[in-house]
Amino acid sequence: MREAVARALAEDLLPLGDLTAGLLPPHTVARGAIVSRASGVLAGRMAAAEAFHQVDPTVRLQWDLDDGAPVGPGSVVVEVGGPLRSILSAERTALNFLCHLSGVATLTGRYVAAVGGCAEGGDGPGAGATRVLDTRKTTPGLRALEKAAVRAGGGTNHRGSLSEGVLVKDNHLAGMGIAQAVALARARWPGRMVEVECDRREQVEEAVRAGATMVLLDNMTPEEVAACVALADPGGRGPGRRPVAVEVSGGVSLDTAPAYAAARPDFVSVGALTHSAPALDLGLDLDPEG
Repeated sequence: MREAVARALAEDLLPLGDLTAGLLPPHTVARGAIVSRASGVLAGRMAAAEAFHQVDPTVRLQWDLDDGAPVGPGSVVVEVGGPLRSILSAERTALNFLCHLSGVATLTGRYVAAVGGCAEGGDGPGAGATRVLDTRKTTPGLRALEKAAVRAGGGTNHRGSLSEGVLVKDNHLAGMGIAQAVALARARWPGRMVEVECDRREQVEEAVRAGATMVLLDNMTPEEVAACVALADPGGRGPGRRPVAVEVSGGVSLDTAPAYAAARPDFVSVGALTHSAPALDLGLDLDPEG
C-alpha cells in the first residue's frame, strides 16, 4: 500500500513539487473535511491516510467512518487539519484512492444485495447463500487494495495471484484433458484449490468425477446452472456443503444476479467489481480560516 501511494504521489509531485500550492504563504493552516456527495460504501481509508502522511506527517486526520461503512450525501468521512500547502498537495491522491476504492466497495455491495448474500464469514440471515467473488481483472499495482475494497463491500476474494490455486480454463484444455489436469494438479500441489472452467454439462460431469474442488460455469443460463448444481451436489446436501463447489461467471449483471442466485451456486464472480466500478463522489471541503 505504501508503495502504491508513493507511486501515485510521484505522478503528481515530480519533478518540481506542487507549484500552485507553493504560491501560498508557508505558515497558512486550514481545516476541513472529506465529505461524500452520494450514497455508497466507504473503502480506501488507509491509502488516503498514507497519502497525507507521506506528504506531511503533521497533517491531522480524524476519521469519522471506517472501511465498510455506509455513506450518504453529506456524510463526513474524515476531518483534516494542518498546513494548507500540504493538504492541497495530498488532496487529489487521497481522493483518487478513496473515490475509486469506495466505488469498488459500493458496486460490490449492490451485487451482494442482488444475490441475497452476506459478507465473507458471516453468520447472519444470508449465511450459506450465494457469495459474490471478485476476479484478477484488477488495476495493475492496485490488486491488494481493490480486493480489500471488495471485502469492505461484503464480497469474497477469489485468487489473489496465479500461485494461490489452480484454475484450468478453456485455453489450458487445448493442451490436456480435464481428468489429466486435475490429477496432475492434485499430485503436484496437494491441498490447493483445483477449479475447472466448464461451458458444457459433460465437462462438469468429468470435473466432478476427476475430483475437482470447484467448477466454474462459464456463460451458462440460470437453468443450465441449476442442472449443473445438481450434478455437483448428488447427495442433495444443500448450499455450502457440496463436495464440489460451483462458481458462475459470465453474463452476471445486477439484473441477472437474482436469477443466477436462485439456481443456488456457491459463488458468482464479477469482473466488473474491479474493472468497471464507477468512482464514488467524494470531495474535500476546506475552511482556510481554520
